Amino acid sequence: MKVVVQVKLLPSPEVAAALAATLAVCNRAADAASAVAHKTGTTTRNELQKLVYARLKAEFGLAAQPAVRTVKKVVDAYATLRANIRAGNLGPAASKRRRRAESKPIVFRPDAAQPYDDRILSWQHDAQTVSIWTVAGRIKNVRYTGHPDQLAMLEKFRRGESDLVHRDGMWFLIATCEIPEAPLNTDPVDWVGVDRGIANLATTSDGTNYQGRRLGRYRRWHARKRAELQAKQTRSATRRAKRRAKKEARHATHVNHRISKEIVAVAQRTGRGIALEELSGIRDRVRPFRDQRAALSSWPFHQLEEHLRYKARRAGVPVIWVDAHYTSQMCPRCGHTARNNRPVRDTFSCRRCGLAGPADHVAGVNVRNRARSAWVLVNGPVPQRT
Repeated sequence: MKVVVQVKLLPSPEVAAALAATLAVCNRAADAASAVAHKTGTTTRNELQKLVYARLKAEFGLAAQPAVRTVKKVVDAYATLRANIRAGNLGPAASKRRRRAESKPIVFRPDAAQPYDDRILSWQHDAQTVSIWTVAGRIKNVRYTGHPDQLAMLEKFRRGESDLVHRDGMWFLIATCEIPEAPLNTDPVDWVGVDRGIANLATTSDGTNYQGRRLGRYRRWHARKRAELQAKQTRSATRRAKRRAKKEARHATHVNHRISKEIVAVAQRTGRGIALEELSGIRDRVRPFRDQRAALSSWPFHQLEEHLRYKARRAGVPVIWVDAHYTSQMCPRCGHTARNNRPVRDTFSCRRCGLAGPADHVAGVNVRNRARSAWVLVNGPVPQRT
Protein backbone atom coordinates (compact mmCIF):
# COMPACT_ATOMS: atom_id res chain seq x y z
CA MET A 1 0.00 0.00 0.00
CA LYS A 2 1.06 3.59 -0.61
CA VAL A 3 1.93 5.84 2.33
CA VAL A 4 3.04 9.47 2.10
CA VAL A 5 6.09 10.55 4.09
CA GLN A 6 6.97 14.20 4.65
CA VAL A 7 10.41 15.48 5.61
CA LYS A 8 11.50 19.04 6.25
CA LEU A 9 14.34 20.55 4.25
CA LEU A 10 16.88 22.74 6.01
CA PRO A 11 18.28 24.90 3.18
CA SER A 12 20.57 27.86 3.54
CA PRO A 13 19.19 31.26 2.44
CA GLU A 14 20.97 30.92 -0.90
CA VAL A 15 19.56 27.45 -1.51
CA ALA A 16 16.08 28.56 -0.42
CA ALA A 17 16.23 31.37 -2.97
CA ALA A 18 17.19 28.90 -5.69
CA LEU A 19 14.32 26.60 -4.71
CA ALA A 20 11.85 29.51 -4.76
CA ALA A 21 13.06 30.55 -8.20
CA THR A 22 12.70 26.97 -9.40
CA LEU A 23 9.08 26.75 -8.27
CA ALA A 24 8.29 30.10 -9.88
CA VAL A 25 9.79 29.09 -13.24
CA CYS A 26 8.23 25.62 -13.24
CA ASN A 27 4.78 27.00 -12.47
CA ARG A 28 5.04 29.65 -15.17
CA ALA A 29 5.93 26.84 -17.55
CA ALA A 30 2.98 24.82 -16.24
CA ASP A 31 0.67 27.78 -16.92
CA ALA A 32 1.92 27.93 -20.52
CA ALA A 33 1.42 24.19 -20.99
CA SER A 34 -2.02 24.42 -19.39
CA ALA A 35 -3.07 27.13 -21.83
CA VAL A 36 -2.07 24.92 -24.76
CA ALA A 37 -3.88 21.93 -23.26
CA HIS A 38 -7.07 23.95 -22.78
CA LYS A 39 -6.95 25.52 -26.24
CA THR A 40 -6.29 22.27 -28.11
CA GLY A 41 -8.20 19.92 -25.81
CA THR A 42 -5.08 17.79 -25.40
CA THR A 43 -4.93 16.17 -21.97
CA THR A 44 -2.79 13.08 -22.58
CA ARG A 45 0.83 13.33 -21.56
CA ASN A 46 2.48 12.12 -24.76
CA GLU A 47 0.42 14.36 -27.02
CA LEU A 48 0.78 17.44 -24.85
CA GLN A 49 4.51 16.84 -24.49
CA LYS A 50 4.90 16.88 -28.28
CA LEU A 51 3.24 20.30 -28.39
CA VAL A 52 5.04 22.08 -25.53
CA TYR A 53 8.28 20.23 -24.74
CA ALA A 54 10.56 22.32 -26.96
CA ARG A 55 8.94 25.56 -25.81
CA LEU A 56 9.35 24.73 -22.12
CA LYS A 57 13.06 24.12 -22.62
CA ALA A 58 13.72 27.14 -24.83
CA GLU A 59 11.48 29.77 -23.25
CA PHE A 60 11.70 28.81 -19.57
CA GLY A 61 15.13 27.21 -19.47
CA LEU A 62 13.93 23.90 -18.05
CA ALA A 63 16.09 20.82 -18.38
CA ALA A 64 14.65 17.77 -20.08
CA GLN A 65 13.37 15.90 -17.04
CA PRO A 66 11.85 18.93 -15.25
CA ALA A 67 10.01 19.76 -18.48
CA VAL A 68 8.60 16.23 -18.60
CA ARG A 69 7.54 16.42 -14.93
CA THR A 70 5.88 19.79 -15.54
CA VAL A 71 3.84 18.38 -18.41
CA LYS A 72 2.80 15.48 -16.21
CA LYS A 73 1.71 17.92 -13.50
CA VAL A 74 -0.54 19.71 -15.96
CA VAL A 75 -2.03 16.45 -17.22
CA ASP A 76 -2.73 15.33 -13.65
CA ALA A 77 -4.45 18.65 -12.89
CA TYR A 78 -6.84 18.21 -15.82
CA ALA A 79 -7.47 14.60 -14.81
CA THR A 80 -8.46 15.83 -11.35
CA LEU A 81 -10.77 18.42 -12.90
CA ARG A 82 -12.50 15.76 -15.01
CA ALA A 83 -12.88 13.51 -11.97
CA ASN A 84 -14.49 16.34 -10.00
CA ILE A 85 -16.89 17.03 -12.86
CA ARG A 86 -17.87 13.35 -13.12
CA ALA A 87 -18.41 13.17 -9.37
CA GLY A 88 -20.64 16.24 -9.44
CA ASN A 89 -18.39 18.23 -7.13
CA LEU A 90 -18.69 21.29 -9.38
CA GLY A 91 -22.44 21.06 -9.80
CA PRO A 92 -24.55 20.28 -12.91
CA ALA A 93 -23.52 21.27 -16.42
CA ALA A 94 -25.43 24.56 -16.25
CA SER A 95 -24.02 25.65 -12.89
CA LYS A 96 -21.94 28.82 -12.74
CA ARG A 97 -19.13 27.11 -10.85
CA ARG A 98 -18.74 24.34 -13.44
CA ARG A 99 -18.89 26.72 -16.39
CA ARG A 100 -16.23 28.89 -14.80
CA ALA A 101 -13.96 25.87 -14.22
CA GLU A 102 -14.35 24.61 -17.79
CA SER A 103 -14.15 27.96 -19.57
CA LYS A 104 -10.55 28.80 -18.74
CA PRO A 105 -7.23 26.95 -18.41
CA ILE A 106 -6.02 25.75 -15.04
CA VAL A 107 -3.62 28.21 -13.42
CA PHE A 108 -0.90 27.23 -10.95
CA ARG A 109 0.21 29.30 -7.97
CA PRO A 110 3.77 30.66 -8.20
CA ASP A 111 4.76 28.43 -5.25
CA ALA A 112 2.69 25.36 -6.18
CA ALA A 113 4.38 22.00 -5.53
CA GLN A 114 6.68 20.59 -8.19
CA PRO A 115 7.17 16.85 -8.75
CA TYR A 116 10.69 15.37 -8.92
CA ASP A 117 11.80 11.92 -9.99
CA ASP A 118 15.03 10.05 -9.28
CA ARG A 119 16.85 11.68 -12.20
CA ILE A 120 16.61 15.16 -10.71
CA LEU A 121 16.40 14.31 -7.01
CA SER A 122 18.61 11.82 -5.18
CA TRP A 123 18.56 10.88 -1.51
CA GLN A 124 21.57 10.23 0.71
CA HIS A 125 19.90 8.57 3.69
CA ASP A 126 23.03 8.03 5.77
CA ALA A 127 23.93 11.73 5.68
CA GLN A 128 20.27 12.84 5.64
CA THR A 129 20.87 15.06 2.61
CA VAL A 130 19.45 15.36 -0.89
CA SER A 131 20.84 16.44 -4.23
CA ILE A 132 18.21 18.43 -6.10
CA TRP A 133 17.92 20.13 -9.48
CA THR A 134 17.19 23.87 -9.53
CA VAL A 135 17.26 26.57 -12.18
CA ALA A 136 20.58 27.62 -10.63
CA GLY A 137 22.02 24.15 -11.24
CA ARG A 138 22.25 20.96 -9.26
CA ILE A 139 22.56 21.63 -5.52
CA LYS A 140 24.03 18.93 -3.31
CA ASN A 141 24.09 18.25 0.42
CA VAL A 142 20.78 19.91 1.27
CA ARG A 143 19.95 18.62 4.74
CA TYR A 144 16.56 17.30 5.76
CA THR A 145 15.02 16.10 9.01
CA GLY A 146 11.95 14.24 10.20
CA HIS A 147 10.59 11.75 12.69
CA PRO A 148 12.88 8.70 13.06
CA ASP A 149 10.07 6.31 12.09
CA GLN A 150 9.32 8.36 8.98
CA LEU A 151 12.99 8.49 8.01
CA ALA A 152 13.33 4.71 8.41
CA MET A 153 10.24 4.18 6.27
CA LEU A 154 11.60 6.57 3.66
CA GLU A 155 14.90 4.72 3.42
CA LYS A 156 13.35 1.27 3.06
CA PHE A 157 10.20 1.79 1.02
CA ARG A 158 10.40 5.00 -1.04
CA ARG A 159 9.18 4.56 -4.61
CA GLY A 160 8.42 6.93 -7.47
CA GLU A 161 8.13 10.71 -7.39
CA SER A 162 8.67 13.21 -4.60
CA ASP A 163 7.10 16.66 -4.42
CA LEU A 164 8.93 19.84 -3.45
CA VAL A 165 6.56 21.94 -1.32
CA HIS A 166 6.91 25.48 0.05
CA ARG A 167 4.48 26.11 2.91
CA ASP A 168 4.40 28.80 5.59
CA GLY A 169 7.98 29.81 4.85
CA MET A 170 9.27 26.24 5.22
CA TRP A 171 10.44 23.70 2.64
CA PHE A 172 9.30 20.08 2.53
CA LEU A 173 9.78 17.00 0.41
CA ILE A 174 6.78 14.69 0.24
CA ALA A 175 7.65 11.18 -0.92
CA THR A 176 5.54 8.13 -1.70
CA CYS A 177 6.44 4.85 0.00
CA GLU A 178 5.20 1.37 -0.95
CA ILE A 179 4.61 -0.33 2.40
CA PRO A 180 4.12 -4.11 2.45
CA GLU A 181 0.76 -4.99 3.98
CA ALA A 182 0.38 -7.47 6.81
CA PRO A 183 -1.57 -10.63 5.90
CA LEU A 184 -5.28 -9.90 6.23
CA ASN A 185 -7.03 -11.66 9.10
CA THR A 186 -9.74 -13.45 7.10
CA ASP A 187 -11.18 -15.23 10.13
CA PRO A 188 -11.64 -12.66 12.93
CA VAL A 189 -12.83 -14.03 16.24
CA ASP A 190 -15.20 -11.07 16.69
CA TRP A 191 -15.64 -7.39 15.88
CA VAL A 192 -14.96 -4.09 17.60
CA GLY A 193 -18.02 -1.95 16.95
CA VAL A 194 -17.24 1.77 16.68
CA ASP A 195 -19.93 4.41 17.07
CA ARG A 196 -18.84 7.86 15.86
CA GLY A 197 -20.36 11.09 17.06
CA ILE A 198 -19.77 14.76 17.79
CA ALA A 199 -19.92 14.86 21.60
CA ASN A 200 -18.02 11.54 21.73
CA LEU A 201 -15.78 11.19 18.70
CA ALA A 202 -15.71 7.39 18.99
CA THR A 203 -17.14 4.82 21.40
CA THR A 204 -16.28 1.15 21.03
CA SER A 205 -18.36 -1.88 21.89
CA ASP A 206 -15.76 -2.61 24.59
CA GLY A 207 -16.87 0.54 26.40
CA THR A 208 -13.88 2.73 25.52
CA ASN A 209 -15.02 6.29 25.02
CA TYR A 210 -13.04 8.95 23.18
CA GLN A 211 -14.68 12.21 24.14
CA GLY A 212 -14.83 15.20 21.85
CA ARG A 213 -15.34 17.86 24.50
CA ARG A 214 -11.75 19.10 24.47
CA LEU A 215 -11.70 19.23 20.69
CA GLY A 216 -15.04 21.04 20.71
CA ARG A 217 -13.79 23.63 23.19
CA TYR A 218 -10.61 24.04 21.13
CA ARG A 219 -12.64 24.63 17.96
CA ARG A 220 -14.94 27.15 19.65
CA TRP A 221 -11.95 29.04 21.02
CA HIS A 222 -10.41 29.23 17.55
CA ALA A 223 -13.77 30.32 16.10
CA ARG A 224 -13.90 33.24 18.52
CA LYS A 225 -10.35 34.25 17.68
CA ARG A 226 -11.09 34.03 13.95
CA ALA A 227 -14.16 36.21 14.40
CA GLU A 228 -12.04 38.82 16.18
CA LEU A 229 -9.46 38.76 13.40
CA GLN A 230 -12.08 38.91 10.64
CA ALA A 231 -13.62 41.97 12.28
CA LYS A 232 -10.33 43.85 11.86
CA GLN A 233 -10.45 43.41 8.05
CA THR A 234 -6.72 43.85 7.56
CA ARG A 235 -4.33 41.72 5.52
CA SER A 236 -2.26 40.82 8.57
CA ALA A 237 -5.41 39.70 10.39
CA THR A 238 -6.35 37.56 7.38
CA ARG A 239 -2.92 35.91 7.41
CA ARG A 240 -3.19 35.18 11.12
CA ALA A 241 -6.69 33.74 10.66
CA LYS A 242 -5.38 31.37 7.98
CA ARG A 243 -2.56 30.23 10.26
CA ARG A 244 -5.05 29.58 13.04
CA ALA A 245 -7.27 27.55 10.71
CA LYS A 246 -4.32 25.37 9.70
CA LYS A 247 -3.30 24.88 13.34
CA GLU A 248 -6.84 23.81 14.23
CA ALA A 249 -6.93 21.33 11.34
CA ARG A 250 -3.57 19.84 12.40
CA HIS A 251 -4.82 19.40 15.96
CA ALA A 252 -7.99 17.61 14.78
CA THR A 253 -5.89 15.34 12.56
CA HIS A 254 -3.63 14.49 15.50
CA VAL A 255 -6.65 13.57 17.64
CA ASN A 256 -8.02 11.29 14.93
CA HIS A 257 -4.61 9.67 14.43
CA ARG A 258 -4.37 8.89 18.13
CA ILE A 259 -7.90 7.43 18.36
CA SER A 260 -7.56 5.30 15.23
CA LYS A 261 -4.14 4.00 16.31
CA GLU A 262 -5.50 2.79 19.66
CA ILE A 263 -8.59 1.13 18.13
CA VAL A 264 -6.55 -0.69 15.47
CA ALA A 265 -4.00 -1.82 18.07
CA VAL A 266 -6.74 -3.33 20.24
CA ALA A 267 -8.35 -5.10 17.28
CA GLN A 268 -5.00 -6.49 16.10
CA ARG A 269 -4.00 -7.70 19.56
CA THR A 270 -7.32 -9.50 20.15
CA GLY A 271 -7.68 -10.96 16.65
CA ARG A 272 -10.85 -9.01 15.90
CA GLY A 273 -12.03 -6.85 13.03
CA ILE A 274 -13.39 -3.29 13.11
CA ALA A 275 -17.04 -2.50 12.35
CA LEU A 276 -18.07 1.03 11.34
CA GLU A 277 -21.40 2.64 10.58
CA GLU A 278 -21.97 3.68 6.99
CA LEU A 279 -22.31 7.46 7.37
CA SER A 280 -21.94 8.57 3.75
CA GLY A 281 -24.13 11.58 3.03
CA ILE A 282 -25.14 12.10 6.65
CA ARG A 283 -24.59 15.84 6.42
CA ASP A 284 -27.09 15.99 3.55
CA ARG A 285 -29.70 13.97 5.44
CA VAL A 286 -29.97 16.18 8.51
CA ARG A 287 -31.20 19.75 8.92
CA PRO A 288 -29.33 21.22 11.88
CA PHE A 289 -30.35 24.31 13.78
CA ARG A 290 -28.29 27.41 13.20
CA ASP A 291 -26.21 26.95 16.34
CA GLN A 292 -25.45 23.35 15.32
CA ARG A 293 -24.15 24.04 11.82
CA ALA A 294 -20.55 24.77 12.79
CA ALA A 295 -20.28 21.61 14.90
CA LEU A 296 -21.78 19.45 12.15
CA SER A 297 -19.65 20.91 9.36
CA SER A 298 -16.45 20.47 11.39
CA TRP A 299 -17.32 16.92 12.55
CA PRO A 300 -14.24 14.91 11.49
CA PHE A 301 -15.95 11.50 11.19
CA HIS A 302 -14.76 10.95 7.62
CA GLN A 303 -11.14 11.65 8.49
CA LEU A 304 -11.35 9.23 11.42
CA GLU A 305 -12.73 6.60 9.06
CA GLU A 306 -9.87 7.13 6.61
CA HIS A 307 -7.29 6.82 9.40
CA LEU A 308 -8.92 3.64 10.71
CA ARG A 309 -9.06 2.14 7.25
CA TYR A 310 -5.45 2.64 6.23
CA LYS A 311 -4.03 1.75 9.66
CA ALA A 312 -6.15 -1.40 9.72
CA ARG A 313 -4.95 -2.28 6.23
CA ARG A 314 -1.32 -1.98 7.32
CA ALA A 315 -2.01 -4.17 10.37
CA GLY A 316 -4.02 -6.82 8.48
CA VAL A 317 -7.21 -6.02 10.42
CA PRO A 318 -10.45 -6.42 8.44
CA VAL A 319 -12.88 -3.49 8.34
CA ILE A 320 -16.59 -3.80 7.61
CA TRP A 321 -19.31 -1.19 7.20
CA VAL A 322 -22.86 -1.80 8.44
CA ASP A 323 -26.20 -0.03 8.20
CA ALA A 324 -26.32 2.89 10.63
CA HIS A 325 -30.11 3.15 10.93
CA TYR A 326 -31.49 2.92 14.49
CA THR A 327 -28.22 1.76 16.05
CA SER A 328 -28.71 4.30 18.83
CA GLN A 329 -32.41 3.44 19.38
CA MET A 330 -32.37 -0.37 19.26
CA CYS A 331 -31.91 -2.52 22.35
CA PRO A 332 -29.08 -5.01 21.78
CA ARG A 333 -30.69 -7.49 24.21
CA CYS A 334 -34.32 -7.71 23.05
CA GLY A 335 -34.23 -5.81 19.77
CA HIS A 336 -36.91 -3.28 20.77
CA THR A 337 -36.48 -0.11 18.72
CA ALA A 338 -38.07 3.20 19.70
CA ARG A 339 -37.12 6.84 20.04
CA ASN A 340 -38.08 6.91 23.70
CA ASN A 341 -35.40 4.31 24.41
CA ARG A 342 -33.17 7.38 24.63
CA PRO A 343 -34.84 9.72 27.12
CA VAL A 344 -31.80 12.01 26.96
CA ARG A 345 -28.90 12.15 24.52
CA ASP A 346 -26.33 10.34 26.67
CA THR A 347 -28.55 7.65 28.20
CA PHE A 348 -30.17 4.51 26.79
CA SER A 349 -33.02 2.80 28.63
CA CYS A 350 -35.02 0.07 26.90
CA ARG A 351 -38.78 0.44 27.51
CA ARG A 352 -39.34 -3.29 27.07
CA CYS A 353 -36.59 -5.17 28.93
CA GLY A 354 -35.13 -2.35 31.03
CA LEU A 355 -31.55 -2.54 29.71
CA ALA A 356 -29.81 0.74 30.55
CA GLY A 357 -26.41 2.21 29.85
CA PRO A 358 -24.50 4.91 27.96
CA ALA A 359 -26.20 5.49 24.62
CA ASP A 360 -23.02 5.58 22.55
CA HIS A 361 -21.81 2.30 24.07
CA VAL A 362 -25.15 0.66 23.19
CA ALA A 363 -24.79 1.98 19.63
CA GLY A 364 -21.29 0.48 19.43
CA VAL A 365 -22.65 -2.90 20.59
CA ASN A 366 -25.37 -2.75 17.91
CA VAL A 367 -22.75 -1.98 15.28
CA ARG A 368 -20.75 -5.01 16.46
CA ASN A 369 -23.85 -7.27 16.36
CA ARG A 370 -24.71 -6.14 12.83
CA ALA A 371 -21.15 -6.86 11.76
CA ARG A 372 -21.45 -10.38 13.14
CA SER A 373 -24.63 -10.97 11.14
CA ALA A 374 -23.20 -9.44 7.97
CA TRP A 375 -20.00 -11.48 8.22
CA VAL A 376 -21.91 -14.74 8.67
CA LEU A 377 -24.20 -13.86 5.77
CA VAL A 378 -21.31 -13.15 3.41
CA ASN A 379 -18.89 -15.89 4.55
CA GLY A 380 -21.29 -18.60 5.70
CA PRO A 381 -21.68 -21.92 3.87
CA VAL A 382 -23.72 -21.87 0.68
CA PRO A 383 -26.98 -23.82 1.22
CA GLN A 384 -27.22 -26.93 -0.93
CA ARG A 385 -30.25 -27.50 -3.08
CA THR A 386 -32.14 -30.70 -2.38
